[in-house]
Amino acid sequence: MTTKRIVITGIGATSPIGGTATESWANLLAGASGARRLEQPWVEELSIPITFAAQAAVPAVDILTRQETKRLDPSSQFALIAAREAWADAGTPDVDPERLLVDWATGIGGVWTLIDAWDTLREKGPRRVLPMTVPMLMPNGPAAAVGMDLGARGGERTVVSACASSTESIANAYDHLQAGLADIVVAGGSEAAIHPLPIASFAAMQALSKRNDDPAAASRPYDVDRDGFVLGEGAAALVVETLEHAQARGARIYAELVGGAVTSDAYHITAPDPEGSAAARAMRAAVETSGASLEEVSHINAHATSTPVGDIAEYNALRRVFGDRLDGIPVTATKASTGHLLGGAGAIEALFVVKTLHERMIPPTINLDNPDPEIPLDVVTSPRELGEGDHIAISNSFGFGGHNAVAAFRTFSD
Repeated sequence: MTTKRIVITGIGATSPIGGTATESWANLLAGASGARRLEQPWVEELSIPITFAAQAAVPAVDILTRQETKRLDPSSQFALIAAREAWADAGTPDVDPERLLVDWATGIGGVWTLIDAWDTLREKGPRRVLPMTVPMLMPNGPAAAVGMDLGARGGERTVVSACASSTESIANAYDHLQAGLADIVVAGGSEAAIHPLPIASFAAMQALSKRNDDPAAASRPYDVDRDGFVLGEGAAALVVETLEHAQARGARIYAELVGGAVTSDAYHITAPDPEGSAAARAMRAAVETSGASLEEVSHINAHATSTPVGDIAEYNALRRVFGDRLDGIPVTATKASTGHLLGGAGAIEALFVVKTLHERMIPPTINLDNPDPEIPLDVVTSPRELGEGDHIAISNSFGFGGHNAVAAFRTFSD
């Protein structure tokens, strides 16, 4: 079977550092942090031990209609915002609905809807539970919302694989298009889990940073003083299509998606395999699927959550793949700015890789004051030019359950 060229023609986002893809990218380059103190009364009422997170810079209620916010869980609200921006950015393609497919991801789904409905049931009785509760809480709610809004009849697929979810959706988009299942795929992910229960749970497992006194500096990948991740929220979307289809409609092309791969550790429910063998296999496969060479990889957007164990495990996997050549590959860890969007993390990071290749500018990793000597990487700490020529970049995502997903992109040329 002939390998088709797959390209990115639209991007959209709502993140802790910007209400759009453009704003998020500009603030990322400026070294902004989306982490800030939580002002909700439940923080004090429930004695939540972590008092900060990376909330969306622009609340969904400021963008969507009142009816949309009432009928959609926040995870679906963010999805709709990002997908609409990406679709408009792609030029609102005129495509056969049966050739338009949505592959969307979430790590948790409608946690706000689920727990609010449970509270309503206990406090006010079953008659007060909203009839839209199940459609709002189901993990495929965001995919359905995007699919209905765009009129996609080629499929509305949902990936739920923790923090690897939306990178897996992007890898799926590549496969869908190669298989001829669609002409365009809208791929992405969203999460809205800044809720007392997930925060309490992540805190109990010692996964979150405890820097309540300095939220902006809390996420610090590769730093010797890193102590956990910062919980984030938001969504990002990519419009992905075959080169033939994009050129036929005169679309602007950001970058090429050259491959994606998914593997699993089968090691531990929350901890990554410290040897990184399965993660390494995903990186190799994502690049080599399209016939590209690992020698061509010249940038890495790392998963890099800022946890003591996770950052080292990913480094071990990277060293397995690239050997001594890793020392000369610029690495960036954008969760330092955005926090960790869980199921939406891979999508926003893939968007950043696409912008990196299109603008030939590598965004910085903030808060790296004391680099960990056990992780000797070329970490980009101020915006750095990517340089001319052909470049391949990979975006890594790893999730609870041992899920590994990697997407590979290339600078576009005719």
